[in-house]
Amino acid sequence: MEKQRAEKSFVVGGARIGAGPLEPALYLVATPIGNLADITLRALEVLAAADILACEDTRTSRILISRYGIKRAMTAYHEHNAREAGPRLLNALEAGQSVALISDAGTPLVSDPGYRLVEQAVEKGIRVVPVPGPSAVLAALSASGLPTDAFLFAGFLPVKDGQRQRRLETFRQTPATLIFFESPRRLAGSLAAMAEALGGDRPACVAREITKTFEEMRRDTLAKLAAHYAEAGAPKGEIVVCIGPPGEAAEASMVDTDRLLLSLAAEMPAAKAAGEAARMTGARKADLYQRLIELKAASDAG
Repeated sequence: MEKQRAEKSFVVGGARIGAGPLEPALYLVATPIGNLADITLRALEVLAAADILACEDTRTSRILISRYGIKRAMTAYHEHNAREAGPRLLNALEAGQSVALISDAGTPLVSDPGYRLVEQAVEKGIRVVPVPGPSAVLAALSASGLPTDAFLFAGFLPVKDGQRQRRLETFRQTPATLIFFESPRRLAGSLAAMAEALGGDRPACVAREITKTFEEMRRDTLAKLAAHYAEAGAPKGEIVVCIGPPGEAAEASMVDTDRLLLSLAAEMPAAKAAGEAARMTGARKADLYQRLIELKAASDAG
């Protein structure tokens, strides 16, 4: 087995580089999100040397590994076969084999399958090794021109309008840059919903086709971005939307609302206080009630 592992290799810049044996572990390998040259040398070593290479789509992954002269069998692991494929991978790991997990693009588990496999591996005491690299989330954030000191990645929004709106409203006062994935055909509608829930004047960036030939970073307010894509139609490619945090005025408004809620709650039941605050501020009663519960819990804990 050691000899077989040592013979695995890959090619970079015309030079063939050998990949030595790997310790038994589950390796989470980040792969390019567009430009195949963004792969790391360590990622190539792991992909060449792992006993098992598990891919979200073997056809997509074969393009990558063939680019670097890696010729080997792959096994499929995705959301539709995870129930069957997961136990087989765990059995291999418990038997002392190494497993490299990759998604179609980017860092595994970031809006991609694999969480349950990692969770079960940790439960069984199996070593989990991250092999960092490309990430659409961080690439978009770094180029957005928005604050990077605090950010929240929220993945894809719900498809149904009502659920999407309620989800967005939970982020209204989040003091961080928000990051979402979105499909091209839903982009205009989602931007309009974001403008309504978060404020049309919030600065934002739509990052499209990151690292690819037609990469684009469009920066403007949510309202103007929504209007642009409503008129231009659905763009092509992968989309990441970054939204700046609420401004000082919004933060001050939140403090004032908290004071109002606590003042009303001192005189009436929580549900009635939330209803009265909703009448006075125009905010949703359900959101205010939840906020009041949080304020009371924080007060009791203190």
